[in-house]
Amino acid sequence: MQSWNRPDIPRVPGDGIAPLLHDTATGLLVEARPDDVARLYVCGITPYDATHLGHAATYLAFDTLQRVWLDAGYRVHYAQNVTDVDDPLLERAAQTGVDWRELAQEQVQLFRDDMESLRILPPEDYAAVTEVIEQIGRATRILLDRDLAYRVEDDVYFDIAAAQTSTAWVLGEESGLDRETMLALSAERGGDPDRAGKRDPLDPLLWRAARPGEPSWPSEAGEGRPGWHIECSVIALMHLGRDFTVQGGGSDLVFPHHELSAGHAAALSGHPLARVYSHAGMVAYQGEKMSKSLGNLVLVSRLREQGVDPRALRLALLAHHYRDDWEWFDDALDDASERLRRWTEATATRADAVDAEAAERERTALAHLRAAVRHDLDTPGALTAIDRWVATRPAAVTPLLPDAIDALLGIRL
Repeated sequence: MQSWNRPDIPRVPGDGIAPLLHDTATGLLVEARPDDVARLYVCGITPYDATHLGHAATYLAFDTLQRVWLDAGYRVHYAQNVTDVDDPLLERAAQTGVDWRELAQEQVQLFRDDMESLRILPPEDYAAVTEVIEQIGRATRILLDRDLAYRVEDDVYFDIAAAQTSTAWVLGEESGLDRETMLALSAERGGDPDRAGKRDPLDPLLWRAARPGEPSWPSEAGEGRPGWHIECSVIALMHLGRDFTVQGGGSDLVFPHHELSAGHAAALSGHPLARVYSHAGMVAYQGEKMSKSLGNLVLVSRLREQGVDPRALRLALLAHHYRDDWEWFDDALDDASERLRRWTEATATRADAVDAEAAERERTALAHLRAAVRHDLDTPGALTAIDRWVATRPAAVTPLLPDAIDALLGIRL
């Protein structure tokens, strides 16, 4: 699947270093240091409500991570999926009387346009689930053959107990949740813990056998379509290999999606899926998490149609730490637009060189900017570092800071 156009990123003098990143599995800040190439997987959208600010905040967080790696001199290999066949998409298509394929294509293109406008770095591998049906069916067949999966009627389920016995993966190792909480979240987030015939209520669906009126494909697992978690396991292993650098996504994916994707990958490869599991917080609006059902989505496309400068929107999102849960208020754009105005004015007069004192202030601001984003992607701290420099009222500026702001924060002034 085609991704979107990649923005140019200036090369900033000096070297950054690998970032410290919060690891959900351990609760610690760990160094996200690649061996050579930084391999990143971030779960993509189910294309029926693209692109609300919760989506944008998540992808901006891992865009920042990529920029820190690039500043440190690493090459980045980024992969992302699109869940272009799943129950929520099919249900929305049925409600609106639109073919599910058309709905998915429309929403994916909207997502691409929004990401490009925000100057989010695109994935090198952008894979739709419908493009890898054969590979997912084969992976499901492998798990059946290894007695790590079983059938309930014609559907195929992952056997959590068997996987824990035969691999190093342990349920709960990433999320740290107790079983009661897992059961509640499974029911809330696409699982079917009450289905009769399952060996464990938490066992997730790998392959859904064909039903009348639903899309299905032939595969080694039978006629049907993939379950949710196995798609990301297969796509990540295909494009990034095992034990890659960072698995990212929103905090609502910690369980069951990321926990069980890691289990599937361990059962298929014999190795961990990723070294670090990193999660962005949730964005609320009008007192609730953004949700199509609640009618409280703030859409990037709608803001763009209203004439909002994407740079101001990006600054408004960067003003919050990526791991925090926070609420969007419409006046945030006023604050971000004012910050953008101040920064633009401060960098309006460019010079090849400035006096020694001004040059030192620029170098200090760059050092503080780099230190902030390296420390768990502290973008609020990074904005403060630039604000402090702007407050010195520079008469002129060399390319150093504008390039750094562009390279590390994605704001082209």
